[in-house]
Amino acid sequence: MITEEDISRADAAGALRTEKGPVAKSAWYDSRVDRVFIALSTGYEIAFAPSTAQGLESATVSDLDTIEITPSGFGIHFPKLDADLYLPALIEGSMGSKKWMAAYLGAIGGSVTSTAKAEAARANGAKGGRPRKLIRSKTERTPV
Repeated sequence: MITEEDISRADAAGALRTEKGPVAKSAWYDSRVDRVFIALSTGYEIAFAPSTAQGLESATVSDLDTIEITPSGFGIHFPKLDADLYLPALIEGSMGSKKWMAAYLGAIGGSVTSTAKAEAARANGAKGGRPRKLIRSKTERTPV
């Protein structure tokens, strides 16, 4: 059961965190540069492309015209999308859950092209392509 003392301690901790850390003071979307901007209590601003944030990937301009700041200042809410982003995570560069970030970053990494990657693919293709996987048993290895 939560006591009044627990609530008082939580309020004090929250007030200290708000006092110490940057909190969002305002947020807006600028369609000219396709960026969400967040003005912080420190005087800094952060900006990011909505397509790089979980829940905003397919947002339209009208979806982004309303952005709310949570009462603590640690979150921003997009009511038309029912999407929330946590400011401390945004500052650290995390634009979504671990699972979402892994999928997002994996897609970017898989789409990267370079001269070295193209040469390696050509050399591998000249040898017949990717080697077949082997089934390993105690007595032999058999191609799949």
